[in-house]
Amino acid sequence: MTNLPPPAEELRILDWELRQLEARRTQLLQRRAWLLGALRAAGPAGQPPRPAGPPAPEATPPSVQNVLLTLGGVLLTIAAIAFTVVSWGHLGIGGRSAVLGAVTLAALGVPALLLRRSLRSTAETVAALGLALTVLDAYALRHLAFPDAAALGFAAVTSALLATVWAGYGLLVRELRLPLPTAVATAQLPLVLWAGAADAGDHTMTAALLVTAAFDTALALWVTAGSVRVTATVGACTLGLWGAASAAWLSAQATDPAGAARAGALLLFAAAIALVAAWRSPLAQIATGAAGAGGLLVVAASGGVLRTALPAAWTVPTHLACGIALLAIVREPLPLPVRRGIAWASAAVQGLAALWALPAATLALLGPVGWATRTWSGAPQDARDALLIELPTAYPALTPLVLAAVAAVCVATADRLGATTRRTARYGALALVWAAALALPPALHLPYAAGVSAHLLMTAAALLIAVRAAPAGTALAMAGLALASSVCVAFLSLATQAATLGTLAVLTALFLAACAATARRTEPAPGAAALTVCATLTYATALSCAAGAAGGLRQDHIGLLALTVPALAALAAARLGQHPLTQPVEIMAAAAGALALTLTATHAPTLALALGIGGLIASGTALRADRRPVGYAAAVLLVLASWVRLAAWDVSTPEAYALPVTVPALLLGALRRRRDPEVTSWAAYGPGLAATLLPSLAAAWSDPHWQRPLLLGLSALAVTLVGARHRLRTPLALGGTVLALDALHELAPYLVQVVGALPRWLPPALAGLLLLALGATYEQRLRDARRFRNVLNRMH
Repeated sequence: MTNLPPPAEELRILDWELRQLEARRTQLLQRRAWLLGALRAAGPAGQPPRPAGPPAPEATPPSVQNVLLTLGGVLLTIAAIAFTVVSWGHLGIGGRSAVLGAVTLAALGVPALLLRRSLRSTAETVAALGLALTVLDAYALRHLAFPDAAALGFAAVTSALLATVWAGYGLLVRELRLPLPTAVATAQLPLVLWAGAADAGDHTMTAALLVTAAFDTALALWVTAGSVRVTATVGACTLGLWGAASAAWLSAQATDPAGAARAGALLLFAAAIALVAAWRSPLAQIATGAAGAGGLLVVAASGGVLRTALPAAWTVPTHLACGIALLAIVREPLPLPVRRGIAWASAAVQGLAALWALPAATLALLGPVGWATRTWSGAPQDARDALLIELPTAYPALTPLVLAAVAAVCVATADRLGATTRRTARYGALALVWAAALALPPALHLPYAAGVSAHLLMTAAALLIAVRAAPAGTALAMAGLALASSVCVAFLSLATQAATLGTLAVLTALFLAACAATARRTEPAPGAAALTVCATLTYATALSCAAGAAGGLRQDHIGLLALTVPALAALAAARLGQHPLTQPVEIMAAAAGALALTLTATHAPTLALALGIGGLIASGTALRADRRPVGYAAAVLLVLASWVRLAAWDVSTPEAYALPVTVPALLLGALRRRRDPEVTSWAAYGPGLAATLLPSLAAAWSDPHWQRPLLLGLSALAVTLVGARHRLRTPLALGGTVLALDALHELAPYLVQVVGALPRWLPPALAGLLLLALGATYEQRLRDARRFRNVLNRMH
């Protein structure tokens, strides 16, 4: 028995305990505040402390519910399968039917009750179990009632019935989301399984695939349920692509018009499905893609039939004709996405046809390069033999036909395109026409002279368009095509001497005329103008070399003849002045000059003459106020010319090589100091004096005779006196140093004799006396050295 204190005593005890709790609470709050302050002082505050209590759940209740329901449905399905497969034989016929029927009906009926209680997830799980049980019912029925039925046939019938049952169940219980997509997915199988069960041919199987794809397309377009549309879209794309690919393969394998017509009918059916989908699709991108696919299928169907009625070489042209015919549909009042898709399909066909013709045009362009190793070996029979390579097609005439057709379509449709696409189409048309013209002479077996003339006409036409074109891009493109044509015909003309000279002369004249016309324009296209300038000087140089070779000149004389090109180019550059074409002219002139010097390198006297001519050309260019730096190049060329000439004369005296450098260098230094008195004597006179004095000093030290040292000493003395007279540091220092070294070289034998005649103790004694004298007058010597340094510093 518990003794309770009196109320007054109990109240006193409660008050005392509350005061203790309040004091403890105050102490804990103070400690907490101190800890927070310490954490803030130590660094950034971390995450605030989590309140005490039970941990938060790691998964939300709906997700946990879905997982549990899914696992439960899977386990029940597994159990039903195990029961059907393993335990089926333990029951009689009635028991089997009763069990499966009752369970299936229960599984299909319970979801409706669950939906009334708002248990959607549970209803979906049970409905999935019911759908799986219907499959097990069909399996049981197969083994019970139809044990001898064919597997594929029974599967086809069963899949059709199950799809129908599931679709009806889904329409009856519309709140369920699983039955209808499952019915659509199952509906993909009946026709395909039936075709397999009937051992149908490839055409029937393809038709089954396409019919199923058409059914899926209808569902995707007209059914409003999202899950059904997604499933039907996936089925339509998968089976449609499969069926279209199979029909295309059948069309490619057909060898007679009847087989091609059967495959073409299937392709047209696939095209109809794609076009209906494009017409009814609310999304523009999907409609464009579907219309493009439909257009390609129409081309494949019609082209496949025509292919079997014509030779094999006409396969690409027939398909191209069908692709071009598609553009007639674009003029019809169809939705814009559909017309755009058909237009893209036609463009794709034309692009593939152009790619097919590209190898032949490329060979027509690059084939003549082989004449570089057969120069002037004789003219071929015709333009076809002039390529030196076999064309990749049995009917070469089809190549220019295809290219010209595509170019005509580009020109005809360019006005209805956007700005960027229109520009691309026009450039493409120009390139295609040029490629067609390039491939035409060998395709028609024109005579060799006619082929060369045709290429020259192409070059002239391209240059004419480039000169008259207002947009810079068009001018540059046509100039590039003209250059490519000219290179091709230049190589092609190497077969005979007359063709080479005539072709190079015509090319030089054409590009020169284009340069003149471009230079007179107020706003020339810089890229096209520079290209024509480079081509003009290149062909002029090639013409001079070819003319020299035709005249029987030696290689070095041909190089001298080629120097006429840089000479004329220098005159043209001086005439142009500040024109934008001046710089390309000068660059190509320098390149032509370098080639000419290379040709003359085999003969020293001719090389010296060529270097001198080059120096004169550079000197003339340096007379222009904006080309003064070219004078350095002129000086280098003239000096090299003198050196090469001296070497050709077997001159080995170094002064002969040095003086031609020293005299111009000293003159230039004097002119520079007169214009700018602040220039030091080292910069003005150092290179010129060193070019002669230092090689002469090296030669004098190894010369056993007395004439060179004497002349070198007198020259160095004169340079030293001139430097002292005019207070120039460089002549004084350089001349004095050379004079001292030269005197030392001359006195060295006598000094050796004197040292040898003296007693052995005398040289050390003299050295000691010298050191004593230097030490006694050390301060005076330092002052003399500083004074000498200051004198040198005051000199220029």
